[in-house]
Amino acid sequence: MPHPPWLHAAQALEADNQPFALVTVLRVVAPTSAQPGDKAVVTADGVIHGWVGGGCAQPAVIKTVRRALKDGQPRTIRIAPQPETAERQLGDVLEFGMACHSGGTLELFVDPVLARAPLTVHGDSPVARALCDLAPRVGFAVSAPELDPEAFPATSAHAKAWVVVATQGRGDLPTLEAALSGSPRCVWFVASARKAGVLKDTLLASGQDPARVAAIVAPAGTPIGAKTPEEIALSVLAALVAARREASAAQPAPASTASTAQAPSATTGA
Repeated sequence: MPHPPWLHAAQALEADNQPFALVTVLRVVAPTSAQPGDKAVVTADGVIHGWVGGGCAQPAVIKTVRRALKDGQPRTIRIAPQPETAERQLGDVLEFGMACHSGGTLELFVDPVLARAPLTVHGDSPVARALCDLAPRVGFAVSAPELDPEAFPATSAHAKAWVVVATQGRGDLPTLEAALSGSPRCVWFVASARKAGVLKDTLLASGQDPARVAAIVAPAGTPIGAKTPEEIALSVLAALVAARREASAAQPAPASTASTAQAPSATTGA
């Protein structure tokens, strides 16, 4: 039995680390062109793979998907006949008015699947290994150049990645230099404040950008009294999650674009 188009789209988007939402039809009141259980994968730019309703329903679906991808929260929405296309919150359900002539009602669940944040971990140390083990569990796409390339492929070693330098005395300075040259979002350095200060002075003396050097976070991590490598990795991961959430909250909503639906073109109702 062939896989539905939404499943192919979800697999491709996830493999490419692109965000999307899985939208499922929960309930309908006829007449509608969608049925309970119908599904679609919807991207932030309004591309729809699958079928969850016609042209009257799609604007509300796309608007909700963009909101869900911005804050990572699932939503239940209802699209119902109303003289005006207003929104109102009814308990746990956000209702959209629909001025189309079809007269049907749709209730849908919008479940966001967020892109994994790119994280590059430098160093072949116990802290680096522990961090590489923990970080994928909370949504980071990890690359670790100094560790096993098969276990940690360098898919996220690019500009705008979060970077943790956990070299712990083995190549600290050249690794920091390499990390800064890649235009990272932020660099955390697992070291004492005293050691970090000495290395920062050395970086400045070598001509590194003062603003980038000043932005190196050291000691790395959220203060939790960490002692073991695993505890230190956990404290660093907590700081990474906080930074990721802050960046996500500050990100503007995607610009509105026209939707592209992979669905029968003859049906235009809800």
